[in-house]
Amino acid sequence: MPRGENLLNQAVDRKRCASCERWRGQRQPGSEAATVAIASETSTGLCEGGGWDGSERRARSACGHWRLWPALNPPGAEPVR
Repeated sequence: MPRGENLLNQAVDRKRCASCERWRGQRQPGSEAATVAIASETSTGLCEGGGWDGSERRARSACGHWRLWPALNPPGAEPVR
């Protein structure tokens, strides 16, 4: 996904699919701490291993099986929760 100013930063503390390690949609670490950058809240990706395993989910969706995407918590950084 190209870096650009049209990306939407979504807060990790919302615990939505875009910041979950199980979501396979296009994303990148956000420009602000504890955020993930997505093209839009309607961006989609497959869930792999979560509560919606094998289903296409929107970036803003949530479920009880959320796990932080490791790219958002680099080694040596203050842990994101």
